[in-house]
Amino acid sequence: MPARRRLDTGWWIRDAEVNDAPELAMLMCELGYETDPTEMEARLELILSNSAYKTFVAIRDGSVCGMIGTLTYPSYEHNDASGRILALVTSGTARRRGIGRALIATAEKDFGQRGIGRVSLDTRLTREDAHKFYELLGYERNGWRFVKQLPASN
Repeated sequence: MPARRRLDTGWWIRDAEVNDAPELAMLMCELGYETDPTEMEARLELILSNSAYKTFVAIRDGSVCGMIGTLTYPSYEHNDASGRILALVTSGTARRRGIGRALIATAEKDFGQRGIGRVSLDTRLTREDAHKFYELLGYERNGWRFVKQLPASN
């Protein structure tokens, strides 16, 4: 049975399910990652089958309006495991209603239940509103992310 957290706002948060794929694909597109429902379904099947990953969705009026995806993993740098927020998005029509903040709080609670005390995330340099949002929630800037696209191997 998926975890559910009903909020006094007309929306609630629950564990993601494979049948959320079409709505999650649209959210990925809002982040700038073109994704069709079939691709998202394949991704979700892999993610949801791996207990290191956790995906929560916010539901409003019967539809997914936000999501957060996390990962817990052993650390090279520390003796304890770490947590990472891999994706956070709220639909354009549902922003500024506390959904993102509630998704972060849900993920942080889940991390705590898993014994994770340190959480990190990445955000694009151009997403200045996101930077301010994370800083308001206590996240600190502490480095740079470098990305390189490798050629596909046969």
